[in-house]
Amino acid sequence: MATAAAAAESHGGALPRLVVFGEALTDFVRTGTDRWHSVAGGACWNVARVAATLGVATGWGGSVGEDLFGREILEKSRAAGLDLRFAQVVAEPPLVAMVHALSPPQYFFLGSADLAFDPARLPSGWERACAYAHFGCISLVRQPLGARLVAIAGALHASGVPVSFDPNCRNLMGADYPPLFERMAALADTIKISDEDLRQIYPALDADAALARVRRLAPRAALLYTRGADGMTAHLPEGRIEQPAFAVDVADTVGAGDACIGGFLASRLQRPDAGMEAHVRFAAATAAAACTRPGAHAPTRDEVETLLASVPL
Repeated sequence: MATAAAAAESHGGALPRLVVFGEALTDFVRTGTDRWHSVAGGACWNVARVAATLGVATGWGGSVGEDLFGREILEKSRAAGLDLRFAQVVAEPPLVAMVHALSPPQYFFLGSADLAFDPARLPSGWERACAYAHFGCISLVRQPLGARLVAIAGALHASGVPVSFDPNCRNLMGADYPPLFERMAALADTIKISDEDLRQIYPALDADAALARVRRLAPRAALLYTRGADGMTAHLPEGRIEQPAFAVDVADTVGAGDACIGGFLASRLQRPDAGMEAHVRFAAATAAAACTRPGAHAPTRDEVETLLASVPL
């Protein structure tokens, strides 16, 4: 089957229906006193890989450096089937996350390749082809990148293109982050937010009050509130859906939230008439399938469908 990446190689073929904007990076994880392990990652890039692996024509809009880490990200993008017309290579140091402790996680960021992303270099006509665009994580608070992405989100929203948003909070989100979160939430058709995100953004509010505030910002949005092993609640204009987590043998939970929103967007784009309960269930199964392998695993459709079939409705 031809992939979106194959189309990108020839700069031909239809433009993708889903575009994910934001960072890709390399995690350097400390595994010993003087030992580190590197792995390609980044929340937004993970979302894009998940959707593409599930069969959605997807572009990842971001930039990487002219180095071995950038080449690895591009190689894995190609393997996932991402449309490489949206990826940019720049002469800047790679973005890396130095994860020097795991329990609790402690990290800091180095590099600037992500900041050079230039919207003017995107393929002509991509907005007309776009049926959904996703934004989130540290890309929105790293300037000048963040301002460029917020402007893209605003323009898409104004033109009627649905916007998806996952804050995916990191330590770069300080006390000044809530206004930016609220600005993005007000643009969004879909908001995925974890219990940890909610506590960081609204530390003075309990979960119900914080969710009510988000709902007032985006009264028509699908709001996916995730709680790890405790499942997910979809808050919708017509009511709410409680979705338990799928029980699996967990290798780790890295990238589970990214898989959740990637699966949700893929389901909505591929099965628009399936109904919201089916989309939420598919998202939960995608998140669970991602946990069965170490690292930010992008599950295949067969993996997700097998898990769905194993748990009767």
